Amino acid sequence: MKYDLEERCAKFSEEVIDMCKKVPRNTITIPIIDQLIRSGTSIGANYCEANGASSRKDFRNKIFICKKEGKETQYWLRLLARSYDDLKDNCRKSWQEAKELTLIFSKIASKSK
Repeated sequence: MKYDLEERCAKFSEEVIDMCKKVPRNTITIPIIDQLIRSGTSIGANYCEANGASSRKDFRNKIFICKKEGKETQYWLRLLARSYDDLKDNCRKSWQEAKELTLIFSKIASKSK
C-alpha cells in the first residue's frame, strides 16, 4: 500500500473543520476557530503546492510553510481545548496528528537541502 501524505493532510483538514463546527461561537472561540481553520487547512494546501513546485527552492519554501503551519495548528488546538472542555480529547488527538505532520515536514525540509 502506497503512503499518501496529501491524503493524510486532507483528512486532517477535514477533521479540523468538523471539530470546529461543533464549537459554540462566542467572543473567545470565534478567533480561535478562525485561526485554527486557517492554519490546519493550510498544511495540506501548501503540501499540494510543494508537489507542483516550479523549482527546488520553491519546493523547500512550501515545505517550510507546512512545518510552520503545523506548529501554529498545535498552538490553536491547545487554546481550543482550553476554551471548550467538551472537545479536549478530540483536540488532543488532532494535536498529536499536527505534531506528527510537523515532524514529517521537518524531515522532508532537512532532506531537501
